[in-house]
Amino acid sequence: MLRGALAAAVTPLTEDGRSLDEDAFAPLSSFLADGGLDGILALGTTGEGILLSVEERRRAAELFVAAAPKGFAVAVHCGAQTTADTVTLGRHARDIGADAVAVIAPPYFPLGEQELFAHFRAAAHACAPTPFYVYEFAARSGYAIPIAVIERLRDAAPNLAGLKVSDSPFDRVEPYLVAGLDLFIGLEPLVLEGLGRGATGAVSALASAFPDLIARLVHNRDEAAHERVVELRDLLSGFPFHAALKAVLAARGLPINEAVRAPLRGLTEPERSAVSSL
Repeated sequence: MLRGALAAAVTPLTEDGRSLDEDAFAPLSSFLADGGLDGILALGTTGEGILLSVEERRRAAELFVAAAPKGFAVAVHCGAQTTADTVTLGRHARDIGADAVAVIAPPYFPLGEQELFAHFRAAAHACAPTPFYVYEFAARSGYAIPIAVIERLRDAAPNLAGLKVSDSPFDRVEPYLVAGLDLFIGLEPLVLEGLGRGATGAVSALASAFPDLIARLVHNRDEAAHERVVELRDLLSGFPFHAALKAVLAARGLPINEAVRAPLRGLTEPERSAVSSL
């Protein structure tokens, strides 16, 4: 079972963004663990998972699992456009020893309750008995997952452990506080409110570059850390977010470049200077 503060980890890529930078996975994992985090969610929104091929996602998951220090959890996001690819990725994550699997609703088609339930049930069964988490992010999938789907899935999939919810404001998060399931907050400015209302922890994109800050926010419920994450979210809103996080990591001494997978873009020189100062 996942707990505490997790990074929505970036995926290290080579300078042209066309392949995985395999040598960078271990230093990144050590940096995040040393920063006080409890684990990562690999290959999610921040990890550019939806832009990678199934083969690349399988290999990246293997690298993250192999690099994880003892006691450092690795959840793998396996959501894909098709149920077949989602099942393939979920089964692979289970087989390599991932600590959990998360799946977002497939984007583009506005799926209804029947289709979503069948999709998530297939994904949960494929990775069983590995703990399974539904990833709710309406801004990325294009629609919200009905609560009725979660409740049906709770009865149909014994390994359903909880949800990661990245919606905002908190009024859109609160309905997913479903009895018997853990909930992880995906948007940092809502973490303190979420923890106060019963959330289990956070899966944070900012934690990928600022692990110590998010560890304080979640573990200590630190008000100063809350103010800083609100500030950082505001400051980073004007930049290409994925490249910005990687640029911060590079500025902090990690062997990671800012390359991202097209059609995402990197930073301009003025953007790079501004981001590095963070």
